[in-house]
Amino acid sequence: MSKLVPPHGGKGLVCCLLEGSELQAEKEKAKTLKTIPISGRENGDLIMMGIGGFSPLTGFMTKADWKGVCENFLISDGTFWPVPVTLSASKEDADSINEGDEVALQNASGEIMATMKITEKYEMTEADKKWECEKVYKGKGEESADDKFWKIAPKDHPGVIMVMNQKDYNLAGPVKVLSEGGFPEKFAGTYMTPAQSRAIFDEKGWGTVAALQLRNPMHRSHEYLAKIAVEICDGVFIHSLVGSLKAGDIPADVRIKCINALIDGYFSKDNIVQGGYPLDMRYAGPREGLLHATFRQNYGVNRMIIGRDHAGVGDFYGLFDAQYIFDEIPKPEDTGKRLLCQPLKIDWTFYCFKCDGMASLRTCPHQKEDRVILSGTMLRKLLSEGGDIPDHFGRDEVLAILREHYEGLTEKVEIKMQSHAAGDTMK
Repeated sequence: MSKLVPPHGGKGLVCCLLEGSELQAEKEKAKTLKTIPISGRENGDLIMMGIGGFSPLTGFMTKADWKGVCENFLISDGTFWPVPVTLSASKEDADSINEGDEVALQNASGEIMATMKITEKYEMTEADKKWECEKVYKGKGEESADDKFWKIAPKDHPGVIMVMNQKDYNLAGPVKVLSEGGFPEKFAGTYMTPAQSRAIFDEKGWGTVAALQLRNPMHRSHEYLAKIAVEICDGVFIHSLVGSLKAGDIPADVRIKCINALIDGYFSKDNIVQGGYPLDMRYAGPREGLLHATFRQNYGVNRMIIGRDHAGVGDFYGLFDAQYIFDEIPKPEDTGKRLLCQPLKIDWTFYCFKCDGMASLRTCPHQKEDRVILSGTMLRKLLSEGGDIPDHFGRDEVLAILREHYEGLTEKVEIKMQSHAAGDTMK
């Protein structure tokens, strides 16, 4: 009997990925259907619906679902869900199909990823897109102030840019997923499905599992967060995003290599599992923190490590808003429809010279000048500019891998420093 938290939604793992003869038949049928192009974000969302990562979702959201999620964190059947999962289409494509029609969904590489039965199509005006952005992406940071958000976000917030660039209609309906998009092959040994991670945790006898979300290389602060969690849980799932990031972020294969170096040298392997998942980042800050906890529950995780500025970008979000939001979300009467994966809230972490080790604001009595402020953004900026990395910022093995990566780049992207990343907001 598994000791793990049940999948989100109360229906077990809901997997839309076809297999065997059913898969081959659907692939043949897809060749006869009208093709709808999909974005990278939609491609990742499809794969997650395919492998059960987005349980209990079985397709792209209706207008009622979209509105309920943006406004109240609930899809129309009362299940908690934190961000819209929608599929956009051009007016030309929307006009050419009717409710009840089936279409094939094709990604940018030309692969048919799924078929979909259209149950609804609804217009997304510029006002609708702005409303979604304000509900989902507008935080409580300096750049989200009422007089700044729409001056800054359309050019600096990748999530807002993504939503505002969506096409004029959304299509809703159930999907039959035909592919995992090459992720099992490209990231063999790291990418895994919820069924696979649950099997690993069950084999280890784990009941309490914490997840560490990573989109940056793993520095000393990440290492410390994972080790705090190891002390109070049966194990930690270091779970890296292997989908698309924004320009200037470090590719997944490099980050995985860094994590492997850390696990090999600095962790007890009995208590650590590394995995990868196929989503693109939305950069939705607190809302994305909730999404990370929601799909981690499907992977068998019941504690989500939430540190400072989780899934943030620029200065759009308050430093610990992604922690506070867990206390503000609805709790449906049906426990199966609630978010059961709870946050493991951790304060600022850093290396302190006077403490002679890693510490946090809850444990260290010393001054800011005694501390090495650790952040992925700062690390990327220093590496991209060829700057010196402060002592105790990262492990030597990891820094060697990262320096090799940056030395091989022909084009470098300017890294914008957040006030959080620079430590400007530390008490």
